[in-house]
Order: sequence, then C-alpha cells, then structure tokens
Amino acid sequence: MRPVTPSPGRRETARVHEVRRLRDMIRTTIQRDGYPGGLLPHESELMAGHGMSRATVREALAMLRADGLIERTQGVGTHVVTATVTTGLAEAHGAVRPTADGLLDRRMRPRVLDRTRIPVPGTVAERLGVPPGTPCLRLEYIGLLDEEPLLVATNYALYPEAERLGDSPFTTDWYALMATAGADFGQSEFVIGSELADPLTAGMLGLRPGAPLLAMEQVIYDPDGRPFDVAFIYTRSDRMRFVSRAVVAARPPGA
Repeated sequence: MRPVTPSPGRRETARVHEVRRLRDMIRTTIQRDGYPGGLLPHESELMAGHGMSRATVREALAMLRADGLIERTQGVGTHVVTATVTTGLAEAHGAVRPTADGLLDRRMRPRVLDRTRIPVPGTVAERLGVPPGTPCLRLEYIGLLDEEPLLVATNYALYPEAERLGDSPFTTDWYALMATAGADFGQSEFVIGSELADPLTAGMLGLRPGAPLLAMEQVIYDPDGRPFDVAFIYTRSDRMRFVSRAVVAARPPGA
C-alpha cells in the first residue's frame, strides 16, 4: 500500500499543532524554573532536542514573548523575564508550613484596598450560615510578589475573629495575619475555576482585559467547624501554579 501524503492544508494544520505543543513544553519548563539562570537554549538546541524545524521553534518563542514570559536580546539570547510561583495545595490552604520558595514564604506584601465593617451580603451570609446583615469585616487587598501584582482578594470575616483581624498589622499573607491576630482555624476549603479578567481587575493586576485568571472561592472554618471567613480571590494564571499529589489507598487483599 502506498503511503498517504498529507494535503498542504493538513500539513499546515499539523505544523500549527507542533508550534502549540512546543510552546506548551517550553512554557512548563519556564514555570518550573527549569532553565539555569533563566536563559533558554539556542534555537538549534531546541530544534535538535524536540525534533522541530527552525520556523516552528521561532513561532513558539514568538508566542511566549507575546505572553510576556520571555524576551529575546541580540547578542545575549532568549531569557525568562518573569517568575512563576509554584505552591502545594496544602500550603495554599495554610495546612502546612510554607516552603522556601512557595506562595507563603513571606515575600508577599499586601496593598490594602478596603478594611471596613459592613453588613454581610446575602450570598456570603448563606456560605457562612448567618442571617444577611450580620456584621462582618470586609478586607480587600492586592497581593504583591516581588512588588508585582499577583492576586486580588476580597475577604468577608465574621466576628469575633474580625475584631482581631481588623486591628492586627497586615504585612505579608493572609495566614500570617490570622496567626498575628490569634484567629485559629481548623479547615480550609477551595473551589477553583477560571474567569476572564474584566477591565477593572485587569488594571489592578497589570493584565490585558480578557486575560485568563484563576478564580478561587475559599471558606475558612474555626477548629469547631464553624465557617468564619469567605474569600473571593483572582490570581494571575501566568504567575501561579498549584501542585497536588494524592496517594492511592491500598486495596484490601482479594478486592
């Protein structure tokens, strides 16, 4: 049987997908800090290492440059221009001690936008299990990592925790604030999705409108299982990665 030669249209479609796949592989390596010193290999090395043509490599690099992840400098090469934070989900929940290079390693600094006592809104009241209008503290801030905006968060905290949270210095991350305030918690729940940045949120985070965001709703419970804080958090998806690992439970013999 004679081999089937792809039509020009199919060849172009296949090449476009090769560009996409190469972009994804390089981006992942960038995000896990896989290039020593932030310097990418030369085009010829990328071609040989991935079995790609020069045109494919250049198009993939152009896409990464358009995303603001790399820059190409004549005589220097292609280098990473942004840092991505990789954090375990357990750390993001505040359930384990911060890692040396994770989200909660005390490099974060808040820019407080609002710290006001208000009646809890109806939708939040439902999540907290209290009547609408119950007093709460609304604390909204932009999280800066190395002075660059990473996330914007709006927290609605009930009293008595809110009393301590409202009076305590807020200098790094939310869990450090709770620790300083003596607001103990026993559980943390996240619902994580994706949203497109509206113009206002995009402006706060230094993004173009329509850029993808990690959208997170968090509920924090006290040691007795009472929910006392609901947060709506929007994080730059190009600057944040979560790591989760699960161990498969051993099956009983004969199962």
